[in-house]
Amino acid sequence: MSRKVDSVKDINDSKETWRLVVRIMDVWSVVNNKGIEHLEMIVMDSLGDRIQVLIRHDHLLKWKEVIKENMTCIINNGSVYNNDFQWKVCDHSKKIVFLGGTTMKATKLQNIPPKGYFFKDFGEIFQGKCKTDRLEDIIGAVSEINHIQSNTPGKKVVVSVVLKDLKGNCINCNLWEIYGSKILAYYNDPKNNGAIVILLTHAMVKDGQVSNAWSGSKLLINEDIPEIQDFMLPTNEQKEKPTQSAKSLSNWSGGSQYSPVERFVHNAKCMSLSQFCKIKHETLCVTVATTLKFVVSKYGWFYYGCTRCSSKAPNPEKAYECSCGQKVEQPIPRYKIEIYVSNGESKYRFVFWDSECAAILGMTAEFMHNSMVENGEDDLMVCPDELEMLLNKKMAFRVKVQPTFSQASVWKLCDDEAFVKEIENDYIVEDNQSKTEYAKLVPNKENLETSAQTLYASGENDPESIILMTPAKDVVIADKGEEVDFEASGATQLSGTKPSKKLKIEPSS
Repeated sequence: MSRKVDSVKDINDSKETWRLVVRIMDVWSVVNNKGIEHLEMIVMDSLGDRIQVLIRHDHLLKWKEVIKENMTCIINNGSVYNNDFQWKVCDHSKKIVFLGGTTMKATKLQNIPPKGYFFKDFGEIFQGKCKTDRLEDIIGAVSEINHIQSNTPGKKVVVSVVLKDLKGNCINCNLWEIYGSKILAYYNDPKNNGAIVILLTHAMVKDGQVSNAWSGSKLLINEDIPEIQDFMLPTNEQKEKPTQSAKSLSNWSGGSQYSPVERFVHNAKCMSLSQFCKIKHETLCVTVATTLKFVVSKYGWFYYGCTRCSSKAPNPEKAYECSCGQKVEQPIPRYKIEIYVSNGESKYRFVFWDSECAAILGMTAEFMHNSMVENGEDDLMVCPDELEMLLNKKMAFRVKVQPTFSQASVWKLCDDEAFVKEIENDYIVEDNQSKTEYAKLVPNKENLETSAQTLYASGENDPESIILMTPAKDVVIADKGEEVDFEASGATQLSGTKPSKKLKIEPSS
């Protein structure tokens, strides 16, 4: 005789010989701080009841390639324990742990509801009607990107967006690391226009805000699934991409008395591109220009650098210890792209470095390089098509003009239309004088000018001391100290008030 099927709601710790007919709603991998991996999943029976399942490390190889999301199956035998997960995905008080004697047979079953989501109402989040240890599914239209934090030493990538539900309620959603990079890569892609609807599974809820979990969350953006398509229908009034707030255009301290534009131009000479050819000494400038075309050089579009900072590796094929203290086993590709920019009849060569390019392109140089190799492209002097996203963009630039090399090294940039227009209209003039006095915002201008003149730019190394910059629309690379080109011996940063010297890397805030 065949054993009868048990209901998920009846599972308790009185036995281990449970027989369940279920659909695997979700499955994910968890790696602890010791590097040990295990699997977790949620299963649901025909009555719609769910329970969380744990597959320990010692059973991982047996099940990892067998278990597939959305499959229906029969599971026999498993230990039952109290659901003591720090973060719970369902309300069941118990969890199942696979045993050596657990079996699972995939079978097609029609009586189990299809994979679905259990969305948390934004109103309930506002009212605090949330369990503090419960992960929720969230869906909403992105109405604004209000904060971007780059990946710098001591800081993780995080992108904060405002989500709006069908009732008009708005909540803040913080997307960390790969989730933040994914939303900005999508936003940054010129092929993606109109409203953006995101679905985030296993979201943590705290203090009226939501964020992705470190393990298990999935981020779906405008995907062709019923939940997102049904949600998008009422959002047709938002036909344009969500905006970026001024707050997201700067990583400056929130307590600053200056606006993002003022901080962008501070201590720099604001001038038109036509005046660059008249500069005789290295000068910190702000200008507005449009990216025109790539400059083809013998160095290609990337260089090999440290895995921690952005200094150039002495040999791309050898391990070494970087001046930043990092022991580099294998140097990684980092962007260094030369682009002609123009404004009217004037043209000048700008050097774009790793973090700015990654921000616009939505991917690291290492990822792009590896993709080329995987696709059979062995000539790494070939510029990937994805680099075209850097062209035909009108931006405000904060650059170090280097007349010795007939180039300008990009320190910061922004392509937000209102931001660019304000700089162009209020700061750029044609008489080689800015509309605000030079160093108006920083009284110790003598020290800055002195230190700037002592710097030598080889034109071969990335000035950014950043591991990875998140992709961003309307990008500002802001307040990373005053980065400069540096010699092969390592990176230097320029303080606004002290002579140049090697400094401890200070991440963006």
